[in-house]
Amino acid sequence: MPLPKPLIALGLIAGMATAQTLYADATIRSEHAQKTLEIYRTIVEVDTSKRMGNTPRVANYLAGELLAAGFPAEDVEVPMTGEFASLIVRYRGDGSTDAKPILFLGHMDVVEALAKDWERPPFELTRDEVNFYARGTIDNKFGVSQLTSTFIRLKKEGFVPNRDLYLVFSGDEESGMTTTRMLAYERPDLAEAEYALNSDAGGGVLDTNGNPIAYRIQAAEKTYATWEITVRNSGGHSSRPREDNAIYDLADALKAIQAYRFPVQWSEMTLEYFQHTGEQLGGELGDAMITFAYDPGDKAAAARLAKEPSYIGTTRTTCVVTMLQAGHAENALPQSATATVNCRIFPGVGVAEVEETLRTVVGNDAVEFEMLADPTESPISELRSDVVAAVGKAVHSRYPDVKLIAYMESGGTDGMHFRNAGIPTWAVSGVFMNPDEMFAHGLNERVPIKAFYDGLDHWSVIIRELAGKQ
Repeated sequence: MPLPKPLIALGLIAGMATAQTLYADATIRSEHAQKTLEIYRTIVEVDTSKRMGNTPRVANYLAGELLAAGFPAEDVEVPMTGEFASLIVRYRGDGSTDAKPILFLGHMDVVEALAKDWERPPFELTRDEVNFYARGTIDNKFGVSQLTSTFIRLKKEGFVPNRDLYLVFSGDEESGMTTTRMLAYERPDLAEAEYALNSDAGGGVLDTNGNPIAYRIQAAEKTYATWEITVRNSGGHSSRPREDNAIYDLADALKAIQAYRFPVQWSEMTLEYFQHTGEQLGGELGDAMITFAYDPGDKAAAARLAKEPSYIGTTRTTCVVTMLQAGHAENALPQSATATVNCRIFPGVGVAEVEETLRTVVGNDAVEFEMLADPTESPISELRSDVVAAVGKAVHSRYPDVKLIAYMESGGTDGMHFRNAGIPTWAVSGVFMNPDEMFAHGLNERVPIKAFYDGLDHWSVIIRELAGKQ
């Protein structure tokens, strides 16, 4: 007897739901998925922040997994730079072309996380119905685990590239970048690369409803520079307050920096980025993006974008106070007070110019400025069609209609040094998520579980397109 149409419809819906569930279950249970999750969990649960000395532990673990997958010992290396480890793995090509190697970048270290401040243990991979949680889940152990498991998968499948491929994982990207500098400037084998693809930035942008807005290819990044600013004083007994107080004077300087806005700046790349993102995003914020794209001198649009942590860095240089140290005893007037001010400088603006601006804004010659480390300014890597096509194939397998757009990273990555070494570098993470839900470097860092599993094929598609038999 024929079923009534409503029941047929319900049956079809139920069948579709069952098929989707089976597909999802099959994806999660695949050997590649299980290995990726195993690697992800293992490395996330090792605290690799700079003071822990644990990057050798992670590097040697990953090296062991790659050796077990069939990579020869002479092609797996764990070099040390001081107390930090790097990982270099060569995937030998068959020599069928004269194409130069491709580097695949990531970093094994993380920013510190104070367990007492987190809702969940920062160095234990936990989950709810939506997200994985832990320090490093997105920055950058997501990329490290996905790249490592992809190399393992391809090796086990018998894939032989037509050129050499290298995994290149640094150990202190979040602090001194000593390992990054070594890898970029001191390794002749890596210097031969045609270009590098970085797992530490880029990726897909979702709106609050989970709809794709764009896929971003990071082609440039801002200069990273940090100053310590200090006020000194002869101090004294706390029972005899004086008008000049190192902490108060420093506080005045910091409030002046907080209130200052660097001038709005733009490039053709950032304007195109805002135009497309605004068209897809819609609403008040989307309208502000479109207005800015057509008229970056529009003060109202620039002010609206400045309210958004995810987008303010694309419109100007930013400086923010990140650390404080002051005083020496509870019953003594402070003899010194120091703050760390971290700046992300728009390409084309000199570091000395930013320091001079900060000195002018503070307006107190007694405030000392000391630059920490040497800032690195890096060029833009112009997009190339074969890389965009390969990334597009991976992206469009998930979101067929999403547009790929180049953008400038507000933060800093290992890519800055490889670009300076003459190696064009693009960041093309496999993640799709809402940037406001990322919390990299912050509390309760997370990655959508769906994004984790949906990205499993991302790197294998790209590698097969760029280094497979034609």
